[in-house]
Amino acid sequence: MAFIVTDENYRDVLNGNIPVVVDFWAEWCAPCRMVSPIMDELAAEYEGRVVIGKADVDDNNDIVEAFGIRNIPTILFFKGGELVDKQVGAAQKNVFVEKINRLL
Repeated sequence: MAFIVTDENYRDVLNGNIPVVVDFWAEWCAPCRMVSPIMDELAAEYEGRVVIGKADVDDNNDIVEAFGIRNIPTILFFKGGELVDKQVGAAQKNVFVEKINRLL
């Protein structure tokens, strides 16, 4: 299961020693519901190598504002605390796998 990213913990999560992927989503967003099970699968597959997290845009205004999230789902890819890639909109699992593998 994906890690829950919040306004309170995102700085600590991003400053960890391993790459981080954050899925910005909302319960009412149909494309987000398509991506959500993919993120959960990836969290299990990459456990210990990559942090896969989810940030609910309705509950976390600070992180949404910090990264200029305007559309959801938006998935951000971080390495060494720096934003290195982005996916806006739903995509197939293989797209996310390719982007994650570039982080490793």
